[in-house]
Amino acid sequence: MGAAFFYHLTQTSLEQTLPMLLEKSRAAGWVVEVRGTDAEAMARLDQALWSGPPESFLPHGLAGGDHDADQPILLTAGEAAANAPDCVMSVHGAEVRAEEVTAAERVCVLFDGHDGDALARARVQWKALTDAGVSAQYWAQDAGRWEKKAEK
Repeated sequence: MGAAFFYHLTQTSLEQTLPMLLEKSRAAGWVVEVRGTDAEAMARLDQALWSGPPESFLPHGLAGGDHDADQPILLTAGEAAANAPDCVMSVHGAEVRAEEVTAAERVCVLFDGHDGDALARARVQWKALTDAGVSAQYWAQDAGRWEKKAEK
């Protein structure tokens, strides 16, 4: 049974935080889906991942290619991930259902703490998932470090 980890970004951007979480997920041996809500935003995220330093390259693909099922990290815009992920990372307010959390090793919900709409959306997701009995943790950036602020 998986758990949902909520990451409240206040000191680093999504483009800075996501590679760190992807590296940890891949080190655990997980196949990952990064789920967004907008194809153009996911294409920009794809470019950001390709632009990272060569020594920390993260093999990934943007959904819609011939080899989606083989991608260790697949960026999607809400469609079902063809790579059978162990871990789902929700960005830009993408929906995650309680059944997905319980079926996965982990679900991560990353949201911009400076965006009121993103914060409100994360609160709704937290409530929906925890009301459904899903194990969840809330992490926030504090003085340059991640601190667990809540667990349910």
